[in-house]
Amino acid sequence: MLKIINVVGARPNFMKIAPVIDEMRRRADRLQPRLVHTGQHYDETMSESFFTDLAMPQADINLEVGSASHAEQTARIMMAFEQVLITERPDWVVVVGDVNSTMAATLVAAKMAVRVAHIEAGLRSRDRQMPEEINRLVTDALADLLLTPSRDADENLQREGIAADKIRFVGNVMIDTLFRSLERAKQSTVLARFNVRPGAFAAMTMHRPSNVDDRATLAGILDAIEAIQKRLPIIFPVHPRTRARLEEFGLLKRAHGLRGLTLSEPLGYLDFLQLYSNSRLVLTDSGGIQEETTALGIPCLTLRHNTERPVTISQGTNRIVGNDTEVIRREAFAALDSPSPRGRVPELWDGQAAVRIVDAIEEASRF
Repeated sequence: MLKIINVVGARPNFMKIAPVIDEMRRRADRLQPRLVHTGQHYDETMSESFFTDLAMPQADINLEVGSASHAEQTARIMMAFEQVLITERPDWVVVVGDVNSTMAATLVAAKMAVRVAHIEAGLRSRDRQMPEEINRLVTDALADLLLTPSRDADENLQREGIAADKIRFVGNVMIDTLFRSLERAKQSTVLARFNVRPGAFAAMTMHRPSNVDDRATLAGILDAIEAIQKRLPIIFPVHPRTRARLEEFGLLKRAHGLRGLTLSEPLGYLDFLQLYSNSRLVLTDSGGIQEETTALGIPCLTLRHNTERPVTISQGTNRIVGNDTEVIRREAFAALDSPSPRGRVPELWDGQAAVRIVDAIEEASRF
């Protein structure tokens, strides 16, 4: 019986681990999965509601580390997770994505000689000013099994000297969750609540410090949004960090004054899935949404200067637009004036990644 500790800490982690936990539970005769929630995202709306929406079991252990600086949060997770490993004595620790919880759990497990499997390994933005890039590099350097979502991720790891026998191309587990949730999401009343029709609005998310922590940058993005909302309504569930900066910089009143822009509290997974899957255009600085819009064939403008998911550009419907007012406005209008791009769904984005992930862990356990 293999005992496996699965670590989550932030909302993107929940979407990636949910189908993996399900698959492990189907193999209960061989696997004993345990779920550890670090509490990196501690707000009810931003975190716990995702467990319900994704039909996930509640965490077996919640470390409740809360918010802090990168260093302090990482240290808290490491201290608490060390005690978990001492008590639980697992065969594997499974980490997902690129948040602080991912790196912290990997560091602890590696030092305690517990094998680590990294889901979504090998993604690279080449931008070390992004904390997530540091987390990816450290995690992949230490992991024993690197489970990649796309072929370019394999190539990145090979260039960094990772042994080929540690790398497994398994596909994109986010798409597993997307495909299995679409029908449930249709029960959401979110479109009626916002009084919008399918294909006649844009959806938006934004939270990264590079976009929201500088007043001039945030005001410039708002200038672009002001122009776009004259063409079609924009629904913008506002991250707590973004709302705080809008208020701090005196921009919140201006945003509320735009007739075509609707600001809301953050949405649960199913509500947001129903919202953006029916949109004409998505604007985001998130990583996962770039992948989901590619799978759904929805035009996506990424408010960043780079992406760790280049396959969404080369094969999908994603465009990098940065945070320049004119570029955002121009690319949004171009998307609205053109037929929706077809794009292609990348290899192994087929809803079966979780099966391949658990197969790979079991196979690696034999050696």
